Amino acid sequence: MWALIITLVFVGLILLGIELLVIPGFGVVGILGLLSFAASCYLAFVNFGAVAGAVVAVALVAFVSLFVVLVLRSKTWKKITLNTNIDSRIDDTPQSKGIEEGAAGVALTRLAPAGQAEFGDVALEVFSRDSIIDAGSAVEVVEVSDNKVFVKAVTKYS
Repeated sequence: MWALIITLVFVGLILLGIELLVIPGFGVVGILGLLSFAASCYLAFVNFGAVAGAVVAVALVAFVSLFVVLVLRSKTWKKITLNTNIDSRIDDTPQSKGIEEGAAGVALTRLAPAGQAEFGDVALEVFSRDSIIDAGSAVEVVEVSDNKVFVKAVTKYS
């Protein structure tokens, strides 16, 4: 019976290690590890009495504490973390593409309130503040703020 109790403790440690190092979050494997610990304590209390159960529980807390300290002190976290600084950008600013207030263009998609518009040969995401603008409508840039381009529909009078 002692072999089963010790096996359950080590299985619980292995499952918690997998949960900490391999599987993100706290899920089924972590719960199975905790259930393994609980089963080892239960078996010790039922089969060997209160003193043996208490010894197993204290040893279990000590093993888990030692395991967590060893995992946190080792270079394990440094091996699995991203150490590269990402300094690239997805897109240039609208100003670098020549998009300024007053620029005229055409809505490529429906702007409800966001969509695509083309200004010359530059297509980019734009936002409508006032209303929904249908695709193919003439638009004018009213504001460029925080790399967002805000447009309004342009009505042509004949």
